[in-house]
Amino acid sequence: MTYKSQLLRTLDERGYIHQATDADALDTLAARQIVPGYIGFDPTAPSLHVGSLVQIMMLRRLQQAGHKPIVVMGGGTGKIGDPSFKDEARSMMTDDVIAANVASIRKVFSRLLTFGDGPTDAVMVDNAEWLDKLEYIPFLRDIGQHFSVNRMLSFDSVKLRLDREQSLSFLEFNYMILQAYDFRELSRRYDCRLQMGGSDQWGNIVNGIELTRRVDAREVYGLTTPLLTTADGAKMGKSVNGAVWLNEDMLPAYDFWQYWRNCDDRDVGRFLRLFTDLPLAEIAELEAAEGAGINAAKIRLANEVTALCRGEDAAQKAEATAQATFAAGGVGGDLPVFAVPAEGVGIVDALIGVGFAKSKGEARRLIAGGGARLNGEQVADETLHIAAPAEDMRISAGKKRHGILRG
Repeated sequence: MTYKSQLLRTLDERGYIHQATDADALDTLAARQIVPGYIGFDPTAPSLHVGSLVQIMMLRRLQQAGHKPIVVMGGGTGKIGDPSFKDEARSMMTDDVIAANVASIRKVFSRLLTFGDGPTDAVMVDNAEWLDKLEYIPFLRDIGQHFSVNRMLSFDSVKLRLDREQSLSFLEFNYMILQAYDFRELSRRYDCRLQMGGSDQWGNIVNGIELTRRVDAREVYGLTTPLLTTADGAKMGKSVNGAVWLNEDMLPAYDFWQYWRNCDDRDVGRFLRLFTDLPLAEIAELEAAEGAGINAAKIRLANEVTALCRGEDAAQKAEATAQATFAAGGVGGDLPVFAVPAEGVGIVDALIGVGFAKSKGEARRLIAGGGARLNGEQVADETLHIAAPAEDMRISAGKKRHGILRG
């Protein structure tokens, strides 16, 4: 399909579009006027991970195309937790934990969006502003009447959980109604015409569109991205070390850079389109490369994404560390560091201290499997004692995780 608006043309060319409600009408609207659009983020942790980055980049594309991004923090819906395609209910969080998570998550958006008071400047709002003030009986009377339980049960996000005979609390069942209410409220407060999200949010988005149409007789639109997995089928956002967090205080810049540098060859072009601002023609050249060229393309990917999310300086330091660690066989300065006490340390505790193992058992298994190395030499003895080194030593777990032991 050929789109008239820069917004849908860009989203289509870069691979963001999975489903859209009335794409022709949305395209016409986006070609004619500024379209305020939103995505919601529930504060379930102090940071979002890279699985959320495609959604943040969608808001960036929206702004680049001359429209207005609305970042909705789920201070209200976070008290329930989205049950979509989850096997069990999320742990309940206190108001203080939610507030702390919201404050922490805000940081990453300032790098990727321009906030302000202008017509296309981004705004950040918290849905607790309106959800916390709802009164139960008026809400049921005014909003609940527009929802069919039969239809709600038919949505995949609910149906799959029930088909597996996994409990779905009444609290969680209300989540889709509250998200629909968000869309109607944002339409009234900010003239919001578009909700975007992952493919798992399709049912919730459709509910919001229908509620806004029924209550306010207003046309609004929805757009979802494809389920984002790596070429080997793994879900985006996870690595061998756990979640790939966007916040600097949750994951060192070097580890973040390495996540992108180590991606599958088959993912390079797709990731460059989704997660960088490089022109499409340049991306086509990079993804067509073979041999050493594809490694150069991965380094370019890692640099571009790290610069966007962590800053240009962090990207340069991470690449320099990788160069020193791998190409020169030395120890890069941006690696995680463990300070070895004067009396020395055992290899098991060193692996835990640098963050390569969470327990002594995990560290011993790493050693037994041949994955632990000191200055490139495999460690076979789990009782090995390391004296406080006069010079930095490189400690490694496998081929891609490296740290520094410092005396």
